[in-house]
Amino acid sequence: MDRNPSPPSSEAEEEEEGDAVRNTVYSKHWLFSVLTRLIEIISPDETEPAVSPEGIQAELDEEMENDICKVWDMSMDEEICVGILGNMACFQDICMSISKDENLGQVLLQRLCDSDSPTLLETSRLLLTCLSQPEVANVWVERIRENPSVYDCVCFIMSSSTNVELLVKVGEVVDKLFDLDEELMLNWIKNGTCRSVGPSVDDSPEELPDFKIVPCILEAAKQVRSDNPEGLDVYMHILQLLTTVDEGIQAIVQAPDGGKETWSLLYDLVCHELCQSDDPPIIVQEQKTVLASILSVLSAMFASQTEQEYTKMRKNMPLIGSLIRILQYMEGCGKRSVDDSKEPEQQEPGRSNLNEEDFHLKILKDICCELLSNMLQELTKENTLEGLHQGHLNEQTCSCAFQNLLPLYFASVESFLEVLREADQTLADNLEKRFPSLKVHA
Repeated sequence: MDRNPSPPSSEAEEEEEGDAVRNTVYSKHWLFSVLTRLIEIISPDETEPAVSPEGIQAELDEEMENDICKVWDMSMDEEICVGILGNMACFQDICMSISKDENLGQVLLQRLCDSDSPTLLETSRLLLTCLSQPEVANVWVERIRENPSVYDCVCFIMSSSTNVELLVKVGEVVDKLFDLDEELMLNWIKNGTCRSVGPSVDDSPEELPDFKIVPCILEAAKQVRSDNPEGLDVYMHILQLLTTVDEGIQAIVQAPDGGKETWSLLYDLVCHELCQSDDPPIIVQEQKTVLASILSVLSAMFASQTEQEYTKMRKNMPLIGSLIRILQYMEGCGKRSVDDSKEPEQQEPGRSNLNEEDFHLKILKDICCELLSNMLQELTKENTLEGLHQGHLNEQTCSCAFQNLLPLYFASVESFLEVLREADQTLADNLEKRFPSLKVHA
């Protein structure tokens, strides 16, 4: 006797549910297959004769016509419509057509003021795709510059959304915009003090507050830090881009709290989350870009706000310890790179990747050394004694610091060594023996 077929497993049901296009019964696979078949019909191979519009109509069978009608009905949903445009924009010619349509461009920018997260996500994805195409990127930068309401809507998303995927995508859009156009970045920095006035949008968030860019970036970074390392990297890079102009640094350090919230967040990331003592040294390879961004911002803040309470050295000895640990881990990665370079010649195809890794590590090392040298110059005897007591300073860590700082930051090392003599004469003598150039100048 034949048995009845088993019901589909819950896993299969979940798969189908996950593939569904939003709240429809149609799957993404089905949608893409219909669009692909339609493209094949209206864009035949070059070897085939051109097909006239009448020919296309004659070739569509009943099933295809029904499928196209279903797609048309689905496209009445904003999210699906923008999502379809986003997929189509991956093709350069279509991306250029979408970008050059001024009316469509304005409509898409207005979607950033939508209250629907899926629509916002698809709109951000489409914008990022267009901004990543060099041929049309400037069209979108100019369009966004001329629409001040985009600033308000983006800041509203960053400061209030809890949707991590949306925050990451919006962050990527802002990062790309700032990277492409310094003038737009400056305008957005100044918008915190000069209220933007843009065209009224019916479905934009009501009564938008007077947003400032830095607090919005910090709020978004806090939301993504635990769930999405790539998202944290994006927002830290946005902060770093701000510090490339004086106005950006001032926007950070002249906030109502004097920059304390920014410093606290970055300090916490370096001292308690990234590149920790129980991590393997290779972790610095994985975290090199986000660390470089964070340390770059901390360095800019430390150089411009030495009178702020949060930059006082008595509160930042753990940060010195973390900076030295990063340098120690980089030394470990450097030794690994040398070992890899001795591998047989068949490894050569991967050499370009190794060189790229070394380049990013060098950037991180340069930024790390600059901040460390500035901090060492501010140490007092009391700070140094505290650092020795807490274990942040000892012969091994000081040797690592000197090895990396010399000879470029000789004055900083010499200044620290003088203070160290007062705190621990024996340690200072041992370091002089290991670094004879310091003893000559003593």
